[in-house]
Parts: sequence; C-alpha cells; structure tokens
Amino acid sequence: MNLTIEIDEGSGFCFGVTTAIKKAEEELAKGNALYCLGDIVHNGMEVERLHEQGLVTINHDDLRQLHDVKVLLRAHGEPPETYALAQQNNIEIIDATCPVVLALQRRIKRQYDMAPDAQIVIFGKRGHAEVLGLVGQTAGKAIVVEKVEDVERLDFSRDIYLYSQTTKSLDGFHRVIDYIQQHIEEGATFRSFDTICRQVANRMPNIAAFASRHDLVLFVSGRKSSNGKVLFNECRSVNVRSYQIESADEIDMAWFTDDVHTVGICGATSTPKWLMEQCKERIAQYK
Repeated sequence: MNLTIEIDEGSGFCFGVTTAIKKAEEELAKGNALYCLGDIVHNGMEVERLHEQGLVTINHDDLRQLHDVKVLLRAHGEPPETYALAQQNNIEIIDATCPVVLALQRRIKRQYDMAPDAQIVIFGKRGHAEVLGLVGQTAGKAIVVEKVEDVERLDFSRDIYLYSQTTKSLDGFHRVIDYIQQHIEEGATFRSFDTICRQVANRMPNIAAFASRHDLVLFVSGRKSSNGKVLFNECRSVNVRSYQIESADEIDMAWFTDDVHTVGICGATSTPKWLMEQCKERIAQYK
C-alpha cells in the first residue's frame, strides 16, 4: 500500500480549549487536587489523559456537595448560579471560560438588563454547556432555537434580539435571520448579532478544501462534539469517503482500497494533535 498521509495543520484545539487544558495541567503539576465541572473538552481520549494526571470530572450535583476545593470551569462557560454556589461552598474557581464566550455572556446580560421584556433568542443547541451559560445571563428567559422550524414559535409582534452560540454554522444563523426578517411585524424591533467565533467559522471552508484534496478522509473527533458534527458533515459533503473516528482503534483498514493514494487526517476544535498523530502512525504500520 503506497499511501501519502497528511494531517491538517488547521485542525486541533482552538484557543479556548488550549487555555483550559494548560490551566488544568499547571494546577495538577503542583500536586493539587483539581475538579472540573463537566468534561474539560468533548473528547474522551483527552479527558482520559487528564484523568490519569489527577483531574476529576464532576457534575453540578457533585458541586453542591463539595466544599473548600478548587474547581476548573471549562471553556464553555457557566451561568451566574454556578459562581454563587462556589462562593457559598468556599470553592476556589479556576475560570477557563473562553474569552469569546465570556464577551458573549456579557453582551446578553447587558441586553437583558436594558430590555428584560424583549425576546432574547439564542441560535444554539439546547442543553449544550455554552448555551446553558448564555441562558443563565437572562434569568432563564432566553429562547433557544436550533433550526428555522423552532423560530416559528416566536412572537413577531414583540422585540427580538438574536445571538448565536459561538460554534454554530454561519449558514444556519443566516437562515434564522432571514426568517425573522420576513415575519417581524411593524413596530417591533429585530436586531441580530453575529457572535460566531471566527476561529471556528473559518475552519469550515478550510476543512472542505482539505477534504477535497484527498482520496479518503479520517475525521477524528469525540461524537459528543457539536463542532465536530458540523465539521464532519462539511468533510462528507465534499468527500463521500470521509469517516468519523474517536481513536486509532476505530480505523478499518478495509477502507483503504487500491484506489486510495492520499489520506487526510483532520479534526474538531476539541481534537488533540497527539490523537491525529496516533491515527497517522496506525495507518503507517499497515502501509
């Protein structure tokens, strides 16, 4: 098998995830006990690596039971109640909320404080950690829409302020904007704010170009990653021989037929570079 294997330079951790992992590693290197509220990143292999260094993943119920410890808040951010609970339980917060997410939280809170009766709408995934943090800025009143069909239930006679989860697709966001613009009633204000992270948005055209250059594509990502789903679909739309895997163990050598000469390995903003390297090594063993 004569294969050329290329790892996409543009894939791998985004700035927010890199910072969160660096903060965790620094704290663990001191020998301190450290808890993380939710998986530090939507990638099981990276979570396992940090568990081995001593990072303990907890949920919000666990947080209520903890006192006098250190807890890391990951890049997705948290609602105000989490900070209040930490203060109450004398928990030291190591805040690794992504600066892009933090800025969005503040914008939504300002808007809510200025116009609490308006409809604050967030284009995002219901129940996603980032979205829960954003909704928390509005005392739970923000309306989350996942697709255009969800937008139909808005009250178009009242003001609407639209924001987006930072990792959503620009195309989907613009479809939501178009629908609201067509249905907003006279006398009601509609304003939209493009709050999609450009580091993530720019990966869409880049990953499409990368996938189109290769005979076969391995997209390495945790299946829980929202960003991973979007980017993998983009790969598959330009290259039908795109396969999503979580680790090198999931590589099926039967995919590498005689007409496959170049293999591209890429991933999500939650995919560590070392994991893509492992996949490359696994294929190279069979070459």
